[in-house]
Amino acid sequence: MSLLLHINTALGNAITGISNNGEILISKENANQKEHSSFLQPSILEMMEETGIELSKIDAVTVINGPGSYTGLRVGLSAAKGLCFSLQKPLIAISTLEWMATPFKFSEFDAICPVIDARRMEIFTAMYDRNLACISEPKSLILDDDSFSEWLESGTVLFTGNAVGKLPQTIVSHRNARITDLGSTLQDQVILGVQAFEKKEFSDLAYTEPFYIKAFYTPLVGSKKMQ
Repeated sequence: MSLLLHINTALGNAITGISNNGEILISKENANQKEHSSFLQPSILEMMEETGIELSKIDAVTVINGPGSYTGLRVGLSAAKGLCFSLQKPLIAISTLEWMATPFKFSEFDAICPVIDARRMEIFTAMYDRNLACISEPKSLILDDDSFSEWLESGTVLFTGNAVGKLPQTIVSHRNARITDLGSTLQDQVILGVQAFEKKEFSDLAYTEPFYIKAFYTPLVGSKKMQ
C-alpha cells in the first residue's frame, strides 16, 4: 500500500499529484516556469481538498531532484523536505534523467539517452539500457559532431528530452539515432516512486540536496570581464 504525494518542478512545467498504489488520483500542472514557487503549495492544498485526503495520511513524498532548472530544483526539494519534516514522512528523490528514460523501459532500443537543455550548446545527459540500468553516469556535455559517436556505432540510441533540437545533424542523421517527442509524465514519476517506496529507498532529509551536476555560477555584480 502506498499513498504518495508527487512534486516535479525540475523543468518547464510544474506538476503535483497524488497516487494510491500506483494509480493517479489527481494532478495539477502549471506551464509558467516563473510561477513554480507560487504554484506548489496552493496546488497541494487544492488536491487535498478535492480528494478529501489529509496530508497526514500520505505515506511519502517523491520529488524530481535534478538535473534541471537550478531555481526549480531548489523550489521542489524545499517544498518536499518541508512537508516530510513536518509530517514525519520519508522523502524519495528521483533523478530527472531516469524519469525521462522511464517511458522507454523494455523498448527495442539498445540505449536510451535523455538530454536536458543546459543553455548554449551544453546539455545534461546520461545513458540507460532498455532495462533502465544506467550505463553512462549523468554528466554535463558540450555538444559537438562526435558526441555519442561510440554509442551510436554500437547500436540504436533513442534521444529524448527538451534538448533534442540542439543535437548536431551528424547525430540526428546517424543510421542508429532515433529521436522522439514523446515525453515522460507524472505516471512515470509514480512508477519510480512506488518502486522506491516498496524497496524503502528513502533519501536522507537532512543531507539531500538538488542534483545540479555542475555548480551554479552567478557573476559578481560590477565585476570586470577578464581581459
